[in-house]
Amino acid sequence: MPAADRSGGAGLYLHIPFCSAICPYCDFSVLTGGAEARERFVHDLLREIELWSPEREGPRRDGPGRGEGWSGAAFDTVYLGGGTPSALAPEQLGRILAAVAQHLPVVAEPWIQLEANPEDVEPSTLQAWRRLGIDTVSLGVQSFDPHALAFLGRRHDGETARRSVSLAQDAGFHTVSLDLIFGWPEQTPERWEADLEQALALAPQHLSCYQLTLHEGTPFGFRQRRGELREMPEDQQAVLFIQAHERLAAGGLVGYEVSNFARSPEHQSRHNRKYWHHVPYLGLGPSAHSFDGRRRWWNVRKVGPWQRQLQAGQRPVDEVEQLGPQELALEAVFLGLRTARGLDLDWVEELSGLDLEPANAVLFEAWEERGQVRRPARWRGRRLVPTLEGWAVADALAAAVETDP
Repeated sequence: MPAADRSGGAGLYLHIPFCSAICPYCDFSVLTGGAEARERFVHDLLREIELWSPEREGPRRDGPGRGEGWSGAAFDTVYLGGGTPSALAPEQLGRILAAVAQHLPVVAEPWIQLEANPEDVEPSTLQAWRRLGIDTVSLGVQSFDPHALAFLGRRHDGETARRSVSLAQDAGFHTVSLDLIFGWPEQTPERWEADLEQALALAPQHLSCYQLTLHEGTPFGFRQRRGELREMPEDQQAVLFIQAHERLAAGGLVGYEVSNFARSPEHQSRHNRKYWHHVPYLGLGPSAHSFDGRRRWWNVRKVGPWQRQLQAGQRPVDEVEQLGPQELALEAVFLGLRTARGLDLDWVEELSGLDLEPANAVLFEAWEERGQVRRPARWRGRRLVPTLEGWAVADALAAAVETDP
């Protein structure tokens, strides 16, 4: 992996938990709430931002939750995710971004991405977001199919989705991105093709396609437990997965990660690439995760406990995990096999100190024989680049890798 992909700034993620309604498949930390609850949340998020100021010094042995401020590289990407960040008023978003600039090390013009629901998109809000410096707006379309939208509990219809994309394109954002979900019951290749065609007709610069997963503790998870709902069989999911990559590539959106497609490299997600390339990032807000290169930590999940800890002057860190060589290597395998760059064995060795080739030579050869990966000669065979067939089972491939030296 070129050094340029691992250098540069860190990433800042801000979790905004509010939604007008909670979708039955959602496993994130989300809640509904009125104006008072949202303003109280903003106040507490500003407090958490301030608690991470580099000016706050403390003994490093106390861990990331109990003393030192952010000591890593300056942030060059800011991602407002959720939940639905567009549920906050532009003025509230502006206060959050102003606090980030005041208290945290941020480059002069960070790349800012905002998630939004189609029903929140109006010309006035789009212009307000542009004035805040937002470069990428990511719209949670999920589908244009009325049956799918009803099943997924979405509050917009296909026409509202199309309108939101067109308005966002007209507003002048550098990148307009759409999210789609596939793998819902009764979805056929023909219905998936219709969704893909409608998305391509809107000419977004970026598209994400996520496979529907039934999580425990969600309404869909409860229905699955009662036998009322099942995930689509893996072979059918694979058909839809490969269909998406082939159709979108033909339409000018090339897959650069298992679920993500861009019209050109400049439209790839600058923030999410940090996750895939093991670049440090800080996550603020309930349930947000952070990584400094060797440690990973995450905030308490529920908003109430998160707020109470902040109001007591404490960072709401739930747990801290120290990553050893095997953990770093395993993460690099899972992440590498999800990207178009593939699994770079030299990079894994540089990152973790472990050379995975000797213990996994037979496994890697089997992947090649099955047509799941290829070894480009220009990297001396030390990089395993997944094919579409390999991408379709990337997690299963990664799980089979031996990382014990």
